[in-house]
Amino acid sequence: MPQRFAIYYAPSVTDLIWERAAVWLGRDPANGQSYDGAVAGLERTRLLNLTQSAGRYGFHATLKPPMALAQGETEESLRAALAKAAAELPKVSLGRLIIASLDGFLALVPDPADNPALQDLAANVVETFEPYRAPLTPRDHAARRARGLTPRQEELLDAYGYPYVFDEFRFHMTLTDRLAPEDYDEVLQAARTWFGPVLGEEVVLDRLVLFHERENKLPFNRIAEFPLGG
Repeated sequence: MPQRFAIYYAPSVTDLIWERAAVWLGRDPANGQSYDGAVAGLERTRLLNLTQSAGRYGFHATLKPPMALAQGETEESLRAALAKAAAELPKVSLGRLIIASLDGFLALVPDPADNPALQDLAANVVETFEPYRAPLTPRDHAARRARGLTPRQEELLDAYGYPYVFDEFRFHMTLTDRLAPEDYDEVLQAARTWFGPVLGEEVVLDRLVLFHERENKLPFNRIAEFPLGG
């Protein structure tokens, strides 16, 4: 599989939320640092097992999902388009972030959830960068459908290579993989303990961040960021 790029929101690498999330997930995708030791009472090996996928993708909120580049496009052309688009997009207040359960996995989500400006920005990013996306392979398309989608989500998958865009988009920053019932309460309490001290302030979506997967199944790395100029 070719390399893939994703356009995310992620906080500044100096932000306390970023630092805590990197320790929680066991890896900082910006500098490659790994973390050992227990977190909020959860032994590291167990926590890594509960966050394998979240850790591989890195702490982020998806705007344009991971994509191979369309024929004729390069990392350089994508970066140039990101710089141009970001300069024209307005910053968006997310309000306060809270820990929530989404289909069994824990994530940070905005409170309140209803945010038309955020929905507009996410839709803008999806549309703007659609020409840079190579079509899904039949295998990847089938794998997405196998997870169980609504008719609307299948329509979006066919059109944009991802089922959770536009009216199906929900901003979230994933903290765990899907949790078994016997793990849920303990992990939720640990997450509240660990992230609680840094969740009291307003968060502003103020940048687009480019992540890169060099080869299939390797961790995504944070390689560039583009401040919003509006």
